[in-house]
Amino acid sequence: MAEQNTNETIERTFDPAAIETKWYDFWEHGGHFRPARPDAEPFTIVNPPPNVTGSLHIGHALDNTLQDIVVRYERLRGKDALWVVGMDHAGIATQMVVERQLEEQQDKRTNYSREKFVDKVWEWKAESGGAITGQLRRLGCSMDWSREQFTMDEHFSKAVLKVFVDLYNDDLIYRDKRLVNWDPKLRTAISDLEVENRDVKGGFWTFRYPLSDGSGEIRVSTTRPETMLADMAVAVHPDDDRYKELVARGAKVKLPITGREIPIVTDEHADPELGSGAVKITPGHDFNDFEVGKRAGIAPADMLNMFDADAHVTQTADGLVPDELIGMERFEARKRVVAMMKDAGFLVPHVTKDKDGEETEHDAEPRTIPTPFGDRGGVEIEPWLTDQWYVDAEKLAQKPIEAVKNGDVEIVPKAWEKTFFNWMENIQPWCVSRQLWWGHRIPAWYDQDGKVYVAESAEEAQAKAGDGATLTRDEDVLDTWFSSALWPFATLGWPDKTDLLEKHYPNDLLISGFDILFFWDARMLMAGYFNTGEAPWPRLYLHGLVRAPDGSKMSKSKGNVVDPLGLIDKYGADALRFFMAAMESQGRDIKMDDSRVEGYRNFATKLWNAARFCQSNGIGASESIAAPKATHAVNRWIVGEVIETQATLDQALADLRFDAAANTLYHFVWDRFCDWYLELIKGNIDEETRAVAGWALDQILVMLHPFMPFVTEELWSLLGDRADYPLITAKWPDPQAEVDASAKAEIDYVIALTSALRSAKNELGLAPGAKLEAWIANPSPTGAKVLDNQEAALDRVARLSAIHRDTAPAGASMEVAAGGDAYVVPLEGLVDIDAEKARLEKALAASAKEAKSLEGRLGNANFVERAKPEAVEKARADHAHHTSEIARLEAALQRLG
Repeated sequence: MAEQNTNETIERTFDPAAIETKWYDFWEHGGHFRPARPDAEPFTIVNPPPNVTGSLHIGHALDNTLQDIVVRYERLRGKDALWVVGMDHAGIATQMVVERQLEEQQDKRTNYSREKFVDKVWEWKAESGGAITGQLRRLGCSMDWSREQFTMDEHFSKAVLKVFVDLYNDDLIYRDKRLVNWDPKLRTAISDLEVENRDVKGGFWTFRYPLSDGSGEIRVSTTRPETMLADMAVAVHPDDDRYKELVARGAKVKLPITGREIPIVTDEHADPELGSGAVKITPGHDFNDFEVGKRAGIAPADMLNMFDADAHVTQTADGLVPDELIGMERFEARKRVVAMMKDAGFLVPHVTKDKDGEETEHDAEPRTIPTPFGDRGGVEIEPWLTDQWYVDAEKLAQKPIEAVKNGDVEIVPKAWEKTFFNWMENIQPWCVSRQLWWGHRIPAWYDQDGKVYVAESAEEAQAKAGDGATLTRDEDVLDTWFSSALWPFATLGWPDKTDLLEKHYPNDLLISGFDILFFWDARMLMAGYFNTGEAPWPRLYLHGLVRAPDGSKMSKSKGNVVDPLGLIDKYGADALRFFMAAMESQGRDIKMDDSRVEGYRNFATKLWNAARFCQSNGIGASESIAAPKATHAVNRWIVGEVIETQATLDQALADLRFDAAANTLYHFVWDRFCDWYLELIKGNIDEETRAVAGWALDQILVMLHPFMPFVTEELWSLLGDRADYPLITAKWPDPQAEVDASAKAEIDYVIALTSALRSAKNELGLAPGAKLEAWIANPSPTGAKVLDNQEAALDRVARLSAIHRDTAPAGASMEVAAGGDAYVVPLEGLVDIDAEKARLEKALAASAKEAKSLEGRLGNANFVERAKPEAVEKARADHAHHTSEIARLEAALQRLG
């Protein structure tokens, strides 16, 4: 365990790497992430459990940084703060990893029994799984590792089985034949979340389907010719006059190749404006067609299936698929079906003309088609009709919908409520079975007649079936999202009534990316209400995505993925965390910007150097929570600044405005404390100032700690001997004082006057250290007080060697303002007035010309719409720069008279 450093000199150079591991080990092994606070008010948050196969990506870095800020904040406020941590067993991903490992050894899963293979998965987890937990530690996440959870742990599995059985007994889980997203490579159903659409170059074929009575034909077009082997209808729009006579007389189509007779049905799914207005309906292999088929009265059990689990052609129930196609891979079958239709004269060619009017026939019209792929298997998804287990999500969604509507559950930002309602009010049955070996096996047993018995154990199922029944357990496992939906309460011991559950459920807040609003967040709401009668948390905060610098989505294929561990190596965890907080603006996406991360590294260095200055001047740890008594205006002012900063910070965190919180701290630490307070007290540090400065620096370390835990803990330890309480468990500021309005006005006046003088010197090319004299005839009451009390400070920081309370002498001069007062500073002998005017006028003309040119470009719609986004962004930035320069140069000329 690392030991706290006390009474040591702060090193000259801030080196994040040197302190991060030391302090994390100290916190974790000292039990500081979950200090014993049995009587304290609880605060509970659970992390979205990362996959056991996962590694820290930039989205994890954002998500966990925001959670850690909240947890550290509530811990400092004295609460019994519990951040539940753990991992998801990630059914498909984990099974793939282990199978790939076997392949590398010229081995495969099917060489083992199910039990032996699952043993191998557990071995892999023990040796290689969960690398992400070490990476979360590097980020500084103050999770309760002593209670690390895993969705396949015994107590969690017990909860999963109970929920399945309870849902089944309440008729909310059932087995049904429906279409699913089938991954032919992994040979399992997958969820919508695991499907990604890719643009694929394909074709649009048109076929002639003859009417059964030989009276004509109907034309249909399709991107998947092979599925005609399982066509069960042709649909036309009910208002399409072209087909009303056919529909009225009950005309049927006789399919080529199979000879199957199918009806012509009416359905609004058919678009009269698209092609012939007639569409082939294959309900067993298309999600839209499935619904059309049901509306046409075709029961799912009667829908034809033409593929096996590998997406190879299989015989349909009516036995009409030609033998030569049986066993053929789906894309080979496509080519063969097109050839057969062409040979038989049923293919309508696509005709194109060249520039000379010469016609050319093609089998299909080329098209780019959005096509679903499995994100893990990497092959096209096949809509496949299978028997699966489903949850009646529509019924479970009612209470969550009501809770969000009546305000029992708040979604932040509120704009996401519309999306939430749209999905929840149109929710479909949730397929929860997966054809895998790794996961929670479905607690259902079948007897020899196919009757199902659902129970939490084989013994209970046998008791239900009777001693004479031979039972076989369902081979499938549950969708990973089914178990992770129980995360807020199963991690606390549910279904047992534990003390932890009693105190920490419901949780206080959930933070997640908006991309898992439905797949996890909404399902937790459903599970929470069903299993506990309560929402799992009253607030849900949805953050945006971290995007590449150009605003595009990060992806490995684009090569623009950012490794957060690389950023930590380069700039330190504190800098990355502060970047994430400062950029997180109520759910808006964040553009990655290394220069900003570097800027926050510089911010940490600024604080480090400020602490070194304090230490070298005898300023150390404060002995008081309350603000020390102060008589000097500058000390009364900094106490007020602390009070106002804390109030703004508390409000920002209450509103979950992470950007406002971070920027409040940044402005206070860099501008008010480091740049002004330390400058104003320099050379005039008495015992009162040492006490106030030490107290103010302590408050900074405490308030900044949730955002930058490592550098603040290090400085806390080096500024004084406080071995009994590290910063992570210190007390949140409680100044027990009020803002001194008089001191605030006085010091703000000094700052305004100094800033105005520095800006004017810069504009006129005067050296920053040049001493000036100023005249003011009738200063305001505040100005008079400043002139009486702050003469030494004005001489030192404003570089005013004298201020005359009189009318300024005639001649070239400049005017600077502060607090409504105007100071006149003579310039004779300081600058060559004519030469300076000439220089400024030349620069002004150049900037005005450039600004006008840029304004013209930006006013041109063609440029804004067609130019590269980065070019438009640069033009806007350049225009803003030159506009600012014009204002600056005009002000400088005005000062010269």
